[in-house]
Amino acid sequence: MPKVKINGQEVEVEAGLTVLQACEQIGVEIPRFCYHERLSIAGNCRMCLVEVKPGPPKPAASCALPVGEGMEIFTDTPMVKRARNGVMEFLLINHPLDCPICDQGGECDLQDQAMAYGYDGSRYAENKRAVKEKYMGPLVKTIMTRCIHCTRCIRFASEVAGVDAIGMLNRGEHAEITSLEQAIQSELSGNVIDLCPVGALTSKPYAFAARSWELSKTESIDVMDAVGCNIRVDARGNEVMRVLPRLNEDVNEEWISDKSRFACDGLLRQRLDRPYVRNAQGKLEEASWGDALRAVAAKITAAGPAKVAALAGDLCDVESMYALRGLMAAIGSPHLDCRQDGAALDPSVRASYLFNTTIAGIEAADACLLIGTNPRWEAPLVNARLRKRWLRGGFPVGVVGPRHDLTYDCDYLGAGPETLEQLSTGRHAFVETLKKAEKPMLILGMGALARRDGAAVLSAAREIAAQAGMVDSGNGDGWNGFNVLHTAAARVGGLDIGFVPGKGGKGTAEILEGAEKGEIAVVYLLGADEIDAARLKKAFVVYQGHHGDAGAHAADVILPGAAYTEKSGLYVNTEGRVQLGARAVFPPGDAREDWAILRALSGELGKPLPYDTQDALRDKLRRELPGFLAIDTVEPSPSGASWGAFGKAGPLGGEAFRSPIANFYMTDPISRSSVTMAKCADELANSGKATGTDG
Repeated sequence: MPKVKINGQEVEVEAGLTVLQACEQIGVEIPRFCYHERLSIAGNCRMCLVEVKPGPPKPAASCALPVGEGMEIFTDTPMVKRARNGVMEFLLINHPLDCPICDQGGECDLQDQAMAYGYDGSRYAENKRAVKEKYMGPLVKTIMTRCIHCTRCIRFASEVAGVDAIGMLNRGEHAEITSLEQAIQSELSGNVIDLCPVGALTSKPYAFAARSWELSKTESIDVMDAVGCNIRVDARGNEVMRVLPRLNEDVNEEWISDKSRFACDGLLRQRLDRPYVRNAQGKLEEASWGDALRAVAAKITAAGPAKVAALAGDLCDVESMYALRGLMAAIGSPHLDCRQDGAALDPSVRASYLFNTTIAGIEAADACLLIGTNPRWEAPLVNARLRKRWLRGGFPVGVVGPRHDLTYDCDYLGAGPETLEQLSTGRHAFVETLKKAEKPMLILGMGALARRDGAAVLSAAREIAAQAGMVDSGNGDGWNGFNVLHTAAARVGGLDIGFVPGKGGKGTAEILEGAEKGEIAVVYLLGADEIDAARLKKAFVVYQGHHGDAGAHAADVILPGAAYTEKSGLYVNTEGRVQLGARAVFPPGDAREDWAILRALSGELGKPLPYDTQDALRDKLRRELPGFLAIDTVEPSPSGASWGAFGKAGPLGGEAFRSPIANFYMTDPISRSSVTMAKCADELANSGKATGTDG
């Protein structure tokens, strides 16, 4: 570890660090525009100048200068101050004076650093250069006259997102950032808005909507997929204005997907804000809470426990599923399921349905097998981690299932079950690649599990993991390379609390079949919109949710619930991490939090649940399942002999694996109600990037 002096203070720093990083470690602030911790070093803004001895008597760019033994670094000498003043003056030469109308105002690095390191006036009297705005799609608004050519957006697109969508034309004073008038073909494109240190790239849906200081800011969890990205919800009054990423190195680093960021306008549209009951003429009409709950209670009582079933949707919080599970147990019905798509997941072995490697653990793997999954659509942040690991080299990736451009090189092994059978029996060449790896991993997607032969697929995947030594490798590292990638934020939480059929109970497929045959008389849909609602015509359907989607159209009684931004709730992400979402706004109209609706219904049925507050509910949940006490941690899954058997060995079907997502931008009631997501789907449909066309 080299010893250096920073402003007269002697410190030891890690070998290989740059001067800028060394200064940051001891709390010395260095201004910068082009440098970013997660991007390659460009060294083109020159704002990070420092004085270094020994060396030439001139300022040096600290972001690109490695530390060396005996180096003396000065960050506050007159030379450094004059150099930074000069750089800032040049950066502002062509910058427009439109701070009052700029959406970056109040959050702008250029504003902050101009105040701290710039002159108090300008000596520039010539005409400013103007640059034509560029088209980058329905999400990113450009005002390119403000651009200072830091190239952060270019480096993010090519390095993190893996698409060469943004570049620079010309040189010197005529340089321009452009996407060649095309939409950015990436599920992570919105992150360039956060990266832009000036107001050149801003949010098009949010343009001129609000000021940062007007907004209340709430730290919460995203539910658009099962990654559990950490987000900040910015609201004004009772309206969510925007969603931004929060830093969490173990989950999403500092990125979020475009759906997580921009689908929030769907929270305002097609909302259920009052109870409805279908009348004798077959039309839904408004009702009071008392009338709606009495109608539901009467139907449940008349049907009897054997003819009542419940399905939980993909966006449900743990508390609401726990309350519904308690209600079903109270009336004596075993027919419940949280697997809308019928995925053959085994709830008896927790490691069989988790992303055991963990998302951050991907960076330690040295081989990967993808089975029936397209992580670029199903979990863009997991895909970004896979690309990050691939860029370091020595990371062969094999794909079984549909072909997709995953932004990194893959070996396409086959379309489905035949290839999987060859892998599980050791007859495929890629098995040797996995065996040679020290830390191999596989990722099993819902495209392989949500099938009739899903249990056999799960068993075959476990056999591959066993053959390749993915679990209990014998070196004591605790590595578990078996991973299931979920697409639903509620799925792992539902499996953890046992929201699955009880003894003699029916699962999703059997419930739908029973409803068609008249064996199930009442179906309670807790935000369940991804099922074939047409099969429920003979049953009495109760829909509890927040949007007028498929479930609500099939319902006989509608009970308006709260969306994820309107309630405090626990969620468990695909790796088994318990996370706490917070309420940013209140539900509209007469809508109520989901657990409270179920508690009121239990009282109407004469079987009141044993809690009256959410805190009491959580206390009961945590006494029964202590794992919910640990927030934002992942308990390692057991390995080796204690891992347990799961799946069901049997013949595999002949049909190829298919992606569970047909349109990345519309996968749930919120995103389907979003005007912004509709524009994205329409914009990108012609290229096949958003709508399931194999690339």
